[in-house]
Amino acid sequence: MSEPIFRVALLERIYHGYLVDQDATSFMRQVSAKYVPATLERLLQFGPRLTRRAAALAIGLLGDYRSNAPLGQALHDEDRGVRTLAENSLRTVWCRDGSESQRGLLEQVIRLNSAQNYRDANQRATELIDQCASFAEAWNQRAISHYGQARYVESIHDCRQAAELNPFHFGAVAGLGQCYLQLGNQLWALESFRRALELNPDLEGIRAQVNALERRLKQN
Repeated sequence: MSEPIFRVALLERIYHGYLVDQDATSFMRQVSAKYVPATLERLLQFGPRLTRRAAALAIGLLGDYRSNAPLGQALHDEDRGVRTLAENSLRTVWCRDGSESQRGLLEQVIRLNSAQNYRDANQRATELIDQCASFAEAWNQRAISHYGQARYVESIHDCRQAAELNPFHFGAVAGLGQCYLQLGNQLWALESFRRALELNPDLEGIRAQVNALERRLKQN
């Protein structure tokens, strides 16, 4: 058995075990003992369907921001399962940039945004951006805090920064569309939503907004 075939068969066996017992810790341990992220990225791109699913899951559990591009490309995989796992893993690796302390600060920002404590989230996100201006998710989270305070122009600025730093950040691009909607600019909202769908075709809520906007603009 050749090395590539062996790697595919082994990863699929480990994945089948995970599907049975749902033990993520065991899955991570077995995969990390046999694979490095670069190998998982190749399998995500070129492996058969179950191998691509396993690789997408494994990268989310074991990888970091360096796997952003392969996962972003996997959002266009022919298999819905691969696309779903890749999207989940993308959201995870977006938070794994910067240093350990900066990642901890980002976690604080995310919790504050989730609790709708947007003012404190904004302050913490600004601290993080001052420390690491290349951290795309810091800009995205600050955009969320701006949006939650109805500061849509500021949110647009931060969404653009996030999308510039991370060209696969469909969330930031969709955020642009939401801001433009709030400002009454339907054409720019539509353009942003279409861009978000180009990055991630499975954003069904965004697709519904595109359809509604297209109908509305045709009536005007």
